[in-house]
Amino acid sequence: MKSNRPATYPPVRFGASITFAAIIAILVGGCGPSYRELRNEGLEAMAQKSYGKASVLLLQAEDKHPREVRNLHDLGACCVAIAREKIEKRQYAAAMRELDRAIEFYSRAIDVHPGHQASLEGKNVALELKGQFDKALRHTEWAAKFVGPSARQFLFLARELEERGDDDGAFLRYRQAVSVEPENAMAHRAFAEYLLRHDREEMAVLHMQIAYRLDPANEWVIEQLTARGALPTLADETETPR
Repeated sequence: MKSNRPATYPPVRFGASITFAAIIAILVGGCGPSYRELRNEGLEAMAQKSYGKASVLLLQAEDKHPREVRNLHDLGACCVAIAREKIEKRQYAAAMRELDRAIEFYSRAIDVHPGHQASLEGKNVALELKGQFDKALRHTEWAAKFVGPSARQFLFLARELEERGDDDGAFLRYRQAVSVEPENAMAHRAFAEYLLRHDREEMAVLHMQIAYRLDPANEWVIEQLTARGALPTLADETETPR
């Protein structure tokens, strides 16, 4: 005979530290950590190189504000860091999955803010780690054309072209890097290094002198100029080579 008593179910048990009322409050959005709290905890975890923990916290923050560019960028950075750890452990399949996630987060950040330089560069790094150098090169060319040129973008293009044996193309990109940001010491040093590799000593010295004027604490530049007896006094004016 079928019983008329209502069905009963085992009671739901919550951890001792979480009350039923707290669960309800969280479900209705009346409680729980804020976006800022989650993000700050995530950044602290990143600073401690706890990238897995940071990723979880930043993902929770992303649920609250899915279009925050800095948070999307940091999620991408966490994925890249985790991928590097996986590569060191030879867990290549897992590393590739993390890099795919990184590319997705960086792409979302760029969709929100196309000129976000850190995300543009981060996406390049992820693509290179995946071995997708052609995609990385096309991405940087797109950024230089449609977002606006930067020294970092041109330096990336220059290095890629040099590695492929396109010395003329690399030379042009290095020159563009120092032209678009003439006060960027890093760009002048990178161009000088390229010139030294290709036996263009005189021009390399000129760019190292400019780099020294812009950043007198750069030890490599100081060593190179001192060895050549070409270290200028900071009062000396050096002109950008044409």
